[in-house]
Amino acid sequence: MDSHSILKRIENVGIVPVIVIDNIDDAVPCAKALLSGGVDMMEITFRTACAAEAIAKVKKEVPDMIVGAGTVLDSDQLSRAIEAGAEFIVSPGFSEEVVKTCIDKNIAVVPGCVTPTEIMAARNLGLNVVKFFPADLFGGIKAIKTLSGVFRDMRFLPTGGVNLDNISEFASEKCIVAVGGSFVATGKDIRENNFEKIMELCKSAKEKIFSAK
Repeated sequence: MDSHSILKRIENVGIVPVIVIDNIDDAVPCAKALLSGGVDMMEITFRTACAAEAIAKVKKEVPDMIVGAGTVLDSDQLSRAIEAGAEFIVSPGFSEEVVKTCIDKNIAVVPGCVTPTEIMAARNLGLNVVKFFPADLFGGIKAIKTLSGVFRDMRFLPTGGVNLDNISEFASEKCIVAVGGSFVATGKDIRENNFEKIMELCKSAKEKIFSAK
């Protein structure tokens, strides 16, 4: 699936769960719980040693799930993510090298950009979707709306501080392509195998997102 199609899928689902897998055995059950909750998109972060293995395992065993790699900080992690089969890449900040490699390989990439300079750098490389992280510390929806007034062709994926209490506030704005976060599948719930809870949280999040649009 090309980068444009992946970004469209992100917009259609409305939420990109940020998933931290500590135990490889939790990857597939977590993916299935997300799917059961109506979410066919997940970002497995490179915060743990088994991230690449988890991406590959979900790709193989849960084919209906679109799985990407998050917290990609450098070219080494990017190479491992691509080799594992990641279908999209998310970074906490802007790395020109990572972005250019993804563009060359037609892989969807959403770099973290919170300043006008960073947004312009992403825009100059042809991107029109960026991550806004951590959203709560950098002004939340108020900051995003101000930035979108200047960068009218850009859309944002806010992550960090987004939760079920404020998700509708973000989702109601046209400049928001989707929201991201671990609130539907926390590390604690994954470790404790609370997959029924994860499914229900996904359903609640989806309902709030699409009620707000």
